[in-house]
Amino acid sequence: MAVGIIAEYNPFHNGHKYHLQKIKEMFPNEEIIAVISSSFTQRGEPSLIDKWTKAEICKEAGIDLVIELPFVFSTESADFFSFGALTILENLKVDKFVFGSETNDISLFEKIVDIQLNNPDFDSLAKIYIKMGNNYPTALALAIKDLNGEVLTLPNDLLGISYLKIIKENNFKIKPYCIKRVNNYKSEKLDSEIVSATAIRKALIEKKDISNYVPEFVLSRLSDLHFQEDYFKFLKYKIILEDNLEKFQTVDEGIDKKIKKEILNSTSYEDLINKIKSKRYTYNRINRMLVHILCGFTKEKKEKCNKIEYIRILGFNQKGQQYINRIKKEVTIPLISNFSKNKSNSLEMEFLATAIYASTLNEDKKKKLIEKEYQYHPKYKEEIKNENNEK
Repeated sequence: MAVGIIAEYNPFHNGHKYHLQKIKEMFPNEEIIAVISSSFTQRGEPSLIDKWTKAEICKEAGIDLVIELPFVFSTESADFFSFGALTILENLKVDKFVFGSETNDISLFEKIVDIQLNNPDFDSLAKIYIKMGNNYPTALALAIKDLNGEVLTLPNDLLGISYLKIIKENNFKIKPYCIKRVNNYKSEKLDSEIVSATAIRKALIEKKDISNYVPEFVLSRLSDLHFQEDYFKFLKYKIILEDNLEKFQTVDEGIDKKIKKEILNSTSYEDLINKIKSKRYTYNRINRMLVHILCGFTKEKKEKCNKIEYIRILGFNQKGQQYINRIKKEVTIPLISNFSKNKSNSLEMEFLATAIYASTLNEDKKKKLIEKEYQYHPKYKEEIKNENNEK
């Protein structure tokens, strides 16, 4: 049928290009369907470029169909993130799923998932480690080590375990495959042809040349960039204004008071995070809390957005269009390209997130980006050419 991938492309770089090349070598005749995060990522950071531009980059890279992962899933912890993206792929009749990992050992991941789901000691051990002050990913890794002797702490391995757990828990028909990552995701060094997205983002902030690390079709689209620090003044205003931060998704009782206290003494987004983070609260977890506060995503709203309510198409090529036509009668979740005629709690939150995301742009660019949410209809280039010929 088709191969699915889940990506953030923040930004798309040579490592992602390598990943796609490997997928095409593994499955040369299959359509490739990508579910990509929208305006904000799983780390809680703004996407460097808007989702429509990312969709164009995906098509240039050889992806046939690009689907949006809604904000309400794209900014969540690994399990919710995985559930949202894999539910979309399952409903699109994707039967293969490929992800990158440091260990590159599917059988090991399957063994660990079996322990998580079937060993009665796993949950109790994880809770003990959390009570000892460990963050959730570390507690899981320590519980796995106790029960299986394996030490897995790297992020793509842990995300891979989440992927396999969601597939098994929900009886999805998708078969997972993995490809070994060839770079250190945390490294900020520009020391080889394939470097981390973290390093590229840092280089862009510092206005360094990144032409050796991203394809040309990406480089030409890196304009109107959205950096996290650009949102600090909006976040600071929001935190000072709100009486109750605990109402926001992922903000726990206790940490809300710490955020309230430290915002007054913080001079930047980075400064605030460093003042709040601890052994229990990781950098990424705090990032997600802050983006939920920034975008007004409350626990009450989350309760209304616990399932995939729609599948939103951001872009496709001819193969992707043919694939949609082939499977659309079998898809039970609404397939949409905008939301002018659709009612959905998740879509309403998506619009709000886009409006916040656009707030760092000048008035003209801000207006155009927000209008795209309800005006833009992705089309295959050949359709556009034919329409122009008819005019």
